[in-house]
Amino acid sequence: MTCFDFPAAIRDRAATAPDHPAVICGDRQLTWGAFGARVEAVAATLAGHGVGPGESVAAIAYSSVDYAVLWAAVLRLRAAMAPLAPSSTPEQIVAMIGDSGARLLFLDVAARRDFGAAVAALPGLVLVDLDDLDAWIDRKAVAPPLAPLDPEAAFNIIYSSGTTGTPKGIVQSAAMRSLHITGARGLGYGETSITLLSTPLYSNTTLVSFIPTLAWGGTAVLMPKFDTGEWLRLAEAHRITHTMLVPVQYRRLLADPRFDDHDLSSIAMKFCTSAPFAAELKAEVLRRLPGGLVEFFGMTEGGVSFVFPAHLHPDKLHTVGQATPGHAVRIIDEDGNDVPPGTPGEIVGQSPATMNGYKNRPDLTEKAYWTAPDGSKWLRTGDIGRLDADGFLTLMDRAKDMIISGGFNIYPSDIEAVLLGLPGVVEAAVVGVASERWGETPVAFVVAPGADAEALRAAANAGLGKTQRLTALVLTDELPRSHIGKVLKRELRDTFRGTVD
Repeated sequence: MTCFDFPAAIRDRAATAPDHPAVICGDRQLTWGAFGARVEAVAATLAGHGVGPGESVAAIAYSSVDYAVLWAAVLRLRAAMAPLAPSSTPEQIVAMIGDSGARLLFLDVAARRDFGAAVAALPGLVLVDLDDLDAWIDRKAVAPPLAPLDPEAAFNIIYSSGTTGTPKGIVQSAAMRSLHITGARGLGYGETSITLLSTPLYSNTTLVSFIPTLAWGGTAVLMPKFDTGEWLRLAEAHRITHTMLVPVQYRRLLADPRFDDHDLSSIAMKFCTSAPFAAELKAEVLRRLPGGLVEFFGMTEGGVSFVFPAHLHPDKLHTVGQATPGHAVRIIDEDGNDVPPGTPGEIVGQSPATMNGYKNRPDLTEKAYWTAPDGSKWLRTGDIGRLDADGFLTLMDRAKDMIISGGFNIYPSDIEAVLLGLPGVVEAAVVGVASERWGETPVAFVVAPGADAEALRAAANAGLGKTQRLTALVLTDELPRSHIGKVLKRELRDTFRGTVD
């Protein structure tokens, strides 16, 4: 397999289309010529600090033009980028920097405020202000020639978004990213693509659109923070062709009273990933937003990925699509046996687009795999799902979120679907809490302005099976979410301390 050379593509596009816009964020814009020149200048300065193949560079920042430059500059030197989430704790940041092996850390103003004291004491770590990159760039430095491409070398290290403990460093290779880039070509990315990105540059959700946009010579429009009114303005003003949004962002956009006042006819393809995408919401997106709608399901670690072109399969909106060509999937029970179509089980998979492993954690890497009776290894997703006769996957829940009540397996998604079908319910999340009688019992957290909690619980229970019935329903103004829109069910469980009857 030929590996796509991302730095070479950046160099070539800067030379052939110097006046075409490359990256836009706020009131700042770099053409491809200016972007390429700045990438070379930052790469030359990085090289002067000893950055090269086998090294890594860390950053803590929100999206900006110079964050995009930094990504390209690090990769220009065949080093690995380690983007760290500003939502992390100082203790996690210190641990991730140590794990990554980075000797340079780039921080924006907010990160300097939140983490400066914690990282300043780390021995041998050089801190660089990303918001004042011009003061750091060495104008006399010259970047080395582009080194040969090693497909197995680390392209980036993405740290898992765990809410407790130290996140794991997922090492993605150049070959893995190459498959993302070449696969994206069939989704319309090209030299005229204009992609609006409102999720952060430290998230793989963003990178699966950001990297192909630049790789194919398009234009990336970045938003440091999502706002529905600003998204609508930017989408119309820049005549965007592509965008990546998580489900809660789609929901908020469609609920904005200004939505229908904007011309969004330029949109050719919309993407979604990272969180459950309700069939009803998919249908509304298809009705009201132009262009195709493609949902991705998979892990940052890789393994099997599913692609769902919703605009081509309106009868399958409850699914996340079929396995990507070249990927293999199995659904297994708790004993590792394959289950028949239509039966829920854990999703495990194989594909060429799989991580090198967890950085410095061969023990955790080994635990991430299931070994089949024939000795083959399959990456575990930790998700429960079922395949229909056509190979379309319906997601049930995370294995850890499944509720076992009185010996019965209860899937929170089934209960959430009933709740979302009730009048006035905007969002719903169901978790299992400890029960003296049943071991665990389901409790719902619901966003439904003006509703009566007990009336909603009674209405939901009327449509649920006996073992699924809710012990309690809590009304809330919003559900706690991660930076990419995943509901933090751990936080919801923590609000129910102790045991219910």
